[in-house]
Amino acid sequence: MLKAISIAYACLLPLAAWAEDPRILEATATQTGGSWRISVTISHPDTGWDHYADGWRVLDAEGNQLGLRVLAHPHVDEQPFTRSLAGVVVPAGLQQVQIQARCNVDGWAEEVYVLELNCTTSC
Repeated sequence: MLKAISIAYACLLPLAAWAEDPRILEATATQTGGSWRISVTISHPDTGWDHYADGWRVLDAEGNQLGLRVLAHPHVDEQPFTRSLAGVVVPAGLQQVQIQARCNVDGWAEEVYVLELNCTTSC
C-alpha cells in the first residue's frame, strides 16, 4: 500500500512543477474624470476550459479591492493577452495600485504588479 502511494505521489510531482501562476507582464492606467481605465497584459499557459487565467483585480496598498475584471473564457491561442477595466475609482491621495491575477485552478497569484498612477488631476 505504501509503495502504491509513493508511486502515485511521484507521478503527481511533475504536474505540480508545471503549475504556473498567471503573470502580469505590463499594466497601464488612464485617468478619465473621477475614475481610471486599467489595462493589463497577462501571460498564462491556458490549456482550455479546465485551466485558464480567469481574472485580475486592482487593490490598494492594504489589499482592499478597487476593481475586478473577470475573464470569461480561456486564451489558449492568444498569449499574452491584454484586457481593460474602466470605471475604477481610486481613493484620493493614492499614487499607486497593485494588480493581482487569478486562474480558475490555482486561485490568486502570490505576486502582485505595482502600477504607478500618473495623475492628470490631483491624486
